[in-house]
Amino acid sequence: MTEVEVSLARRIRELAAARPDEAIYRHIGLDGSAPTYTWGWLDRRSSQLAGALAVRGLARGDFLGLGLRNSPQLVLSVFAAWKLGAVPVPVRWDLPDWELGRIREVIQPRVYLGADDVGWVDTTASLGIPDLADTVSPHRHGICSSGSTGTPKVILAGTASTYNPHYGSPLMENWRPVPRPQHIMVPAPMYHVTAFSMLYVMIAGDRLTVLEKFDAARAVDVIERYRVSHFIATPTMLQRMADLSGIESRDLSSLDWINQGAAPMPPSLVHRWAKLIGAERILMSYGMSEGLGLTALTGDEWMAHQGSVGRPLRGTQVRVLDAAGEDLSPGEIGEIYLRSGALPSSGARYLGAVPPPRATADGFKTVGDLGYLDEDGYLHLVDRRVDMIISGGANVFPAEVESALIDHPKVADVVVIGLRDPEWGRRVHALIEPVDQADPPTLTDIRAFAKHRLAAYKVPKSVEIVDAIPRSEATKVNRGRLVEARGG
Repeated sequence: MTEVEVSLARRIRELAAARPDEAIYRHIGLDGSAPTYTWGWLDRRSSQLAGALAVRGLARGDFLGLGLRNSPQLVLSVFAAWKLGAVPVPVRWDLPDWELGRIREVIQPRVYLGADDVGWVDTTASLGIPDLADTVSPHRHGICSSGSTGTPKVILAGTASTYNPHYGSPLMENWRPVPRPQHIMVPAPMYHVTAFSMLYVMIAGDRLTVLEKFDAARAVDVIERYRVSHFIATPTMLQRMADLSGIESRDLSSLDWINQGAAPMPPSLVHRWAKLIGAERILMSYGMSEGLGLTALTGDEWMAHQGSVGRPLRGTQVRVLDAAGEDLSPGEIGEIYLRSGALPSSGARYLGAVPPPRATADGFKTVGDLGYLDEDGYLHLVDRRVDMIISGGANVFPAEVESALIDHPKVADVVVIGLRDPEWGRRVHALIEPVDQADPPTLTDIRAFAKHRLAAYKVPKSVEIVDAIPRSEATKVNRGRLVEARGG
């Protein structure tokens, strides 16, 4: 460590010394409770927990597996890991036991804390506060990802656990000043990298209000009651919030800006949120857990480049290449490659039997996403190569079909997959969660609606009505598993 670096552990202690009584973290429980916690409490309790974890053998460089819901206990465990120089690895706790077991085999944590350990974490409040040496973890965190294939992998951050204001700076500041401190709502589970990264924003001085579990109505209530100034959400979360009855009359005036990520927003949803809060307050961004690079654009920019996920940001460079590794012209779809000098990802590595991102000789890397650049250099994300459906020899991108179908008045949620078909090779199949289970849309309804928005070969050839789309707590779906369950 150089003399200018400060460990995250030391940063936490310094904040606790300077602002011991500042309420920095609020937890919104499933029962509607909303306890708040101060820097002094977080520092003291995480030190007590660190001492208890050290007794269990956790030390510098070890992995601490965290199968915990969004909770104070999760935050304390992350802080405790940093204080011991260990690597916190939040784990998807909403997995079946067999799949969770596979992920734990990949992580091989020195200590694993799950739902049954919440009580144990609480008992450490009776312990003394140990004298902990200032130390730095070799990786600030690990993030679990199963990708589209379902193969377990853990992405270890390419930076050590030192404090860097870069990780706490609002993305919107690349366009305009952002009032600080921000009051940020965290609606997503913290096993997802975007939600987990809000802990770095908190360490930079912003306040967090964290939902134990996302619920659209509760999220809007939280914005109104606590005057939230910012939140990051997936398109599915934003869709559910916008679909709430009476949303147009709710008080969202405290929102200085919102950030949407994880997948491109359907155009109709962007326009709905633009009416709710103003296009200039919307930011859409594209990145990945590997930290290969970043693109973003504001809502008013998007209006001139509809469907885009932005231009390169913070030193990112973008290339779109064909199968031979040649650069494609604007408008031509190929594989997206990123390179960034500002986002330190060169030290990132995988745990698990997965290949690293493919790379060019000059250091551009890809995770398999497909897209194109327009004439103005804005990136348009089409889909993941692994999700693409080849039907009758033509390429169909599920995200495009989903974006068209979500506007059907009888469709609450939709996922599109390709199923084996003797005539087409793969047929476009839509799983639909209806607005009203007693009055679902028919295949004829869906096809007629889609034909006005899509080329004929992209229109679903079959429809399946389901009670609910099987999304994770982060609102993601595993298309591979859906295809496998339907015969491949």
